[in-house]
Amino acid sequence: MRFLMKMKMDVEKGNAAIKDPNFGHKMQELLANLKPEAAYFALEDGQRCAYLVINIQNASDMPGKVEPFLLQFNADLSLTLVMTSEDLAKAGPDIAAAVKKWG
Repeated sequence: MRFLMKMKMDVEKGNAAIKDPNFGHKMQELLANLKPEAAYFALEDGQRCAYLVINIQNASDMPGKVEPFLLQFNADLSLTLVMTSEDLAKAGPDIAAAVKKWG
């Protein structure tokens, strides 16, 4: 399943991480582990933030995907289940059935 993972770094831990000469290499390793479809980096509420579109097939795969960010950056993480426009189109009959029954 496809998720939008939002990762906000703790400011102090993020500052220490950025000062580490190996930061770029470590981040590349973290991203290689996740294999995101897309990765965007931003500043939100004064904190370094990343938005990553990732696939998690089984719930048991989640810790291996998120724990590195918690451990490396004391990150505040959220995972939101998301769909592509193609997924939404496939869901059309189910949406119509829900509207008919519950709408």
